Amino acid sequence: MLNYRNATQNDLPAIVAIYNSTVPTRMVTADTEPVSVEDRQHWFDEHNPANRPLWVVESNDGKMTGWVSFQSFYGRPAYNATVEISIYLATEERCKGLGKEILNYCIQRAPSLGVKTILGFIFSHNEPSLKLFTHAGFEVWATLPDIALLDGVERGLNILGKRIA
Repeated sequence: MLNYRNATQNDLPAIVAIYNSTVPTRMVTADTEPVSVEDRQHWFDEHNPANRPLWVVESNDGKMTGWVSFQSFYGRPAYNATVEISIYLATEERCKGLGKEILNYCIQRAPSLGVKTILGFIFSHNEPSLKLFTHAGFEVWATLPDIALLDGVERGLNILGKRIA
């Protein structure tokens, strides 16, 4: 059982640490070097519980297992009902099925936040995340081939989408 709560400023260092733990894998983020708390402050400030939440995900014992965020898509008012979702888990919490539970939670909560469409931006070689999203009913809406360069290897990006309401 997972618990969700709105992130606070005090959570930002742990959120950044979890994010940075994914950088060396070259599977999740296009950042190629770790980011600092200061680097992520503006991103953190753009979230709000009313319609662009940043949730800390905790186990029953209160340990942060990960975080999930809804971010505005493309920054124009006509897209207000569309969000990009990001799910990040602590290293020791990966491959336990938690992503499925978190994604389902977000899908259920989306309508109450005014969200009608959820997008996931996933590297084409990130098969576990692609499987997670397609299992939840997301479809590939776009493929951007060889758009990212990670350690000298060109990687594609898939945009997966799901209409909620």
